[in-house]
Amino acid sequence: MPKKKAFDARKLVKMVKEETHQQEIMKAFGFKTANQVKAAYLRALVESGEVPGLIGGRAPAKAAKVKPIGVGKRGSIILSAEKVSELGIGKDDKFSVRKTRAGIALKKI
Repeated sequence: MPKKKAFDARKLVKMVKEETHQQEIMKAFGFKTANQVKAAYLRALVESGEVPGLIGGRAPAKAAKVKPIGVGKRGSIILSAEKVSELGIGKDDKFSVRKTRAGIALKKI
């Protein structure tokens, strides 16, 4: 994600309220696209307190007890019976395993 462009928020809000044409605002602040102008205007409104900022993101999750998963002497992955039933894994289920950026992925086949 590109770095946010520094600009004078009060000046931008003033120009918009004076109904300055978008092209003139883009020239004055060095914006290249209309979306940059809109995003900067919203940031300026939030900074000035005219519009409250959005509260976003995921809700905090309840911390679940983490039970470690082990690897046996022969390289078998060991899951507790509780985890197996929680995941809905059956006795004869087979999986493909692959490494991902996030870790390891199991896919039922």
